Amino acid sequence: MFATLSDRLTSTFKHLRTRGRLSEADIDATVREIRRALLDADVAVSVVREFTGKVRERALSAEVSGALNPAQQVVKIVNDELVGILGGDARGLNLAKNPPTVIMLAGLQGAGKTTLAGKLAVHLREQGHTPLLVAADLQRPNAVTQLKVVGERAGAPVYAPHPGVAGEDEVPTGDPVAVARAGVETARSRQHDVVIIDTAGRLGIDAELMTQASDIREATQPDEVLFVIDAMIGQDAVTTAQAFADGVGFTGVVLSKLDGDARGGAALSVASVTGRPILFASTGEKLTDFEPFYPDRMASRILDMGDVLTLIEQAEKAFDADEAERMANKLAGGEDFTLEDFLVQMQGMRNMGSMKKMLGMLPGMGQMREALESFDEREVDRIEAIVRSMTPAERRNPKLINGSRRARIAKGSGSTTTAVNQLLERFAGAQKMMKQMARGGGGGMPGMGALPGMGGKKSKGRMQAPPKKKGKAKSGNPAKRAEQERLAALRAAGEAPAAPAEKGSAFGLGGAKKPSVPDLSPEDLKKLLGG
Repeated sequence: MFATLSDRLTSTFKHLRTRGRLSEADIDATVREIRRALLDADVAVSVVREFTGKVRERALSAEVSGALNPAQQVVKIVNDELVGILGGDARGLNLAKNPPTVIMLAGLQGAGKTTLAGKLAVHLREQGHTPLLVAADLQRPNAVTQLKVVGERAGAPVYAPHPGVAGEDEVPTGDPVAVARAGVETARSRQHDVVIIDTAGRLGIDAELMTQASDIREATQPDEVLFVIDAMIGQDAVTTAQAFADGVGFTGVVLSKLDGDARGGAALSVASVTGRPILFASTGEKLTDFEPFYPDRMASRILDMGDVLTLIEQAEKAFDADEAERMANKLAGGEDFTLEDFLVQMQGMRNMGSMKKMLGMLPGMGQMREALESFDEREVDRIEAIVRSMTPAERRNPKLINGSRRARIAKGSGSTTTAVNQLLERFAGAQKMMKQMARGGGGGMPGMGALPGMGGKKSKGRMQAPPKKKGKAKSGNPAKRAEQERLAALRAAGEAPAAPAEKGSAFGLGGAKKPSVPDLSPEDLKKLLGG
């Protein structure tokens, strides 16, 4: 959603970092580029004007001029102001002290309210609630049927006493207000602690339907009125949000279709214009593609600083805690990382959702957007097919796989021997990295060589192999050479004296160094992703 905006801002800050001290002209040029980037992203003009004004004021203050790194301080200011226009602090749902908690959904036609009702039900069920969906949309053809299907997929019951309309020419006959009121009473009698009311989609200028939504609110007294807005509508978001704020009133915003390729101005405008917080974001078509909205994390994504916290939370949901502990103990005990372990890890990653989305949450991945976009999600299925075509012994010890076994595995998985070879090469690299991480040594994580304390020099091309150790050169002096050969023979027989400490090592403990983990260049990452 924010790819273009993120690229523009990242490019702006990249040029800014090349300057040691920032003049007023530098700051004005930076603010001008930020203004253009926000306007191109369809952010409301009033929001852009307020945002850039605050950034410029803070950038010209002593806050930046006295900083050790002025460029980084400007990035921090932009991040802080982005968090501000996205709503500031995150807020969860206001739950009623005396159940049921009533949540009313409102929004334009086609904004995705019915699907979002199912996503919200799944989210609440994961937290231990028992939601009931109420089909109060009696205007749109087959809306009631759609909600029943969504409710069944979400594992939540649906209260639908009226079938609604089945075709475009059919005249609505039911009373949505009565259905909503009866739905709340039904939830109370059946001891559901949350009620989600799906209302008819409407236009901001449709006075009749706006009145109907207002009547439903009066009849049910909801604890939350969530305004569902399509994140792809751009500048119209401001007008639409204002119309609903005046006509119905809402307590929070839900952004749908945040996984689209639009410019994302709605997300950066609606919270600032309406003064209502964004509570949730819909990030895909699956019912599980739904997450709480954190302004600070979203600002970090926009500035290509990643969203590691959300990634960790998704991993905690997807990976089994006992399995993770077993794997940690196995590696700590010096056991090899096998293809069976690799398969378990891949299945856990699959449960986390889209690989592109996960990788996109890592810091700095905006620089590799092209490699991410070209990544084929089906590559995971191909890898799983190859591993499952191996015998248990082959998974535990890939060294058993010779030429004939490779041909059998390729035939069984519907792939080629080249694909099998590539997988085994990648796995060998992953196995070495897991061993080194278990020892806690070496050069840190791949691709992190440019960071202080992470070891290794930054690679400009292919993966760099660990440096080979050179043996001691033989002396040209016959006497010294004879002594060297005598010591070599003693060492081979296990009778050699202890080798002297390496020069410069503390307490004689220098010795051999652990090989550094090879860095990954963008080309290497693209290759690993199957590009």
